[in-house]
Amino acid sequence: MTDIIQLLPDHVANQIAAGEVVQRPASVIKELIENAVDSGATSIQVIVKDAGRSLVQVIDNGCGMSVTDTRMAFERHATSKIRTTEDIYNIHTKGFRGEALASIAAVAQIETKTRKEDNEVGTQLIIEGGEVKGQDPVVCPIGTSISVKNLFFNVPARRNFLKSNQVEFRHIQDEFQRVAMAHENISFFLHHNDSEIYHLKAGNLKQRISQIFGKKLSSQIISVEEDTEIVKIKGFVGKPDAAKKSRGEQFFFVNNRFIKSGYLHNAIVNAFESLLPSGYNPSYFLYLDIDPSKIDINIHPTKTEIKFEDEALIFTILRAAVKHALGQFNVTPSLDFEQDPNWAFIPSASEEDEIKMPEISVDSSFNPFEHHQSRAPKPSDIKANFDFYNDAVELEIENNHAHQLFESEEIQPDKFEVIQWMNQFLVVEYRGELLIIDQHRAHQKILFEKFVRSNHENALVQQMLFPIEIELSPNDRQKLINVESQLISFGFDISLDEEVIQINAIPVDVQQEDVVSVFMDFIEELDYHDTIELNQTFAKVLAKNAAVKKGIGLKVEQMQTLVEELLKLPNPNFTPYGRPIFVQVNTDDIKKTLD
Repeated sequence: MTDIIQLLPDHVANQIAAGEVVQRPASVIKELIENAVDSGATSIQVIVKDAGRSLVQVIDNGCGMSVTDTRMAFERHATSKIRTTEDIYNIHTKGFRGEALASIAAVAQIETKTRKEDNEVGTQLIIEGGEVKGQDPVVCPIGTSISVKNLFFNVPARRNFLKSNQVEFRHIQDEFQRVAMAHENISFFLHHNDSEIYHLKAGNLKQRISQIFGKKLSSQIISVEEDTEIVKIKGFVGKPDAAKKSRGEQFFFVNNRFIKSGYLHNAIVNAFESLLPSGYNPSYFLYLDIDPSKIDINIHPTKTEIKFEDEALIFTILRAAVKHALGQFNVTPSLDFEQDPNWAFIPSASEEDEIKMPEISVDSSFNPFEHHQSRAPKPSDIKANFDFYNDAVELEIENNHAHQLFESEEIQPDKFEVIQWMNQFLVVEYRGELLIIDQHRAHQKILFEKFVRSNHENALVQQMLFPIEIELSPNDRQKLINVESQLISFGFDISLDEEVIQINAIPVDVQQEDVVSVFMDFIEELDYHDTIELNQTFAKVLAKNAAVKKGIGLKVEQMQTLVEELLKLPNPNFTPYGRPIFVQVNTDDIKKTLD
């Protein structure tokens, strides 16, 4: 009988291994940057083209490699990090498995240039699909430059599974940020399609957080420090008022390695108990220093999962450290059972003071028609009158822009008899049934359909007299650059500076005071999904923020127009977010309730 079991060729084995290690261009970025860190580099430059499809290049000024090491680095299971089994439990470097470079070389075209400090010339190595094409001396600076071109060129199925450039580059940014956050003493640079995205100078941890997430965040975080025999904790947590619905600013590092841990995340959430509204997540940037023999990072090739020897104890210490930090900076509410907090800061009169009735003095000789040239209006009087005028104008606008909110070519006021209940619901009889309509959700649905239509036509725009400026982190700025065309199609005119977005024009259906929340919500929506229908998503965000709010009183014409516009829609039952807009009550339901 013929034997059927045989060893796989090296290039086939490497391609199989690449399926785990190299999932997308971001995986290449992670592996190459971590190798650069392990080389002792103080400056690391990352150059990307077409979101990594065409080129990923990492240049460092580390120790470099010899001629033999350059060739060996791309062999499977070749590593300088460990020698024996015991070394696996005492790892202080990023890499150790010896799989990454071989896996990358199996599915890409690679050019490596490297030189050690004591060598006059360096080495150039060219590999295509795992096959060495040439190795020659070359003049190059100290350190290593690895260029990965045409990723998955020989595995077209894998290349076809890559997402859009925007999505792939967002993953690249995530990996870049994670390594940069773990090594604030190293300078990092990221260029994409000849544009500089990040220029991170070496500094302290708080400076690195500000460089990546914006200067605004540095005032919204508080320090966390705890030193025990089990674990040393340092870093920052965000104040409760800086919490977000998305989970984009949560970072755990163990021995300067980024990890994902839902268990430790729950420790932070428990520390913020009763301080955050439902659905919001705190920001945190926490660094745990643990004896390497007490953890196991050899679980998955990506090395983002980890096992702890004393996981429950670390959970308790971490939660206590965060609670202590929140209390130390007076973020958690203090309880004083001897004092009513509503009167805590009102000075009380002495018990000996006699209580007197307030007195009002009136000038009986004052003549309002008498002209006093000597008395000019005070600045405070002018400001008071001006504020009063502004309040009056805003109230008038609020109560009279119904037809801007609910446009209809043929309004029939007598068609529906509508009443408003609790400034939140509209009650109307329709086709023999009683409809109780949520006014905010109904208007949200109407606006959503309108925004979707206007996106395919010419959107009506209102120019801002005074442009609105919003401070953004580099990450958020890049997200908006990626979707700038969609913003323009909806009627926004924006200018993107280094850390600020300037909004020069907005759609006519959006109020000026809602603009900031529109952009913040849209950025969070971009965090929620890998692939999203941008036009649909942006229309939903616009509609949610522009819709009439709960608690706002409406005029009869406004209520009638709102109901009419809603019932004209093909599907008036649910909001763009899938929530019910109204409930129906018929006579049978009422009779059953009364029986």
